[in-house]
Amino acid sequence: QEHLVESGGGLVQAGGSLRLSCVASGRTFSIHSMAWFRQAPGKEREFVALITWSAGSTYYADSVKGRFTISRDNAKNTVYLQMNSLKPEDTAVYYCAAQKSATTGYDTWGQGTQVTVSS
Repeated sequence: QEHLVESGGGLVQAGGSLRLSCVASGRTFSIHSMAWFRQAPGKEREFVALITWSAGSTYYADSVKGRFTISRDNAKNTVYLQMNSLKPEDTAVYYCAAQKSATTGYDTWGQGTQVTVSS
């Protein structure tokens, strides 16, 4: 079983940057992809970005394309989310998640890290 721990959240002004980290431990060899999701108060959780573990292919939600970059360091079992040009609407709890295969959902989740963007 994998275990995920996020860090790097905080308070930042609009236009600023933050980098989130997610460290995976446990059966990391079984990971197909890792992703970032976010959930704002009163809203449903939404997909932000994903990266495949072996090939490093990336996909982004339209709302963050060109501003956010997902990357990984396989040697450190870590996934990053570099967030630039932050907007108040990016305020949310950000969660890291792991997917075991292309045909399964994201079934391992971190505890979340709060990102707050002030205007």
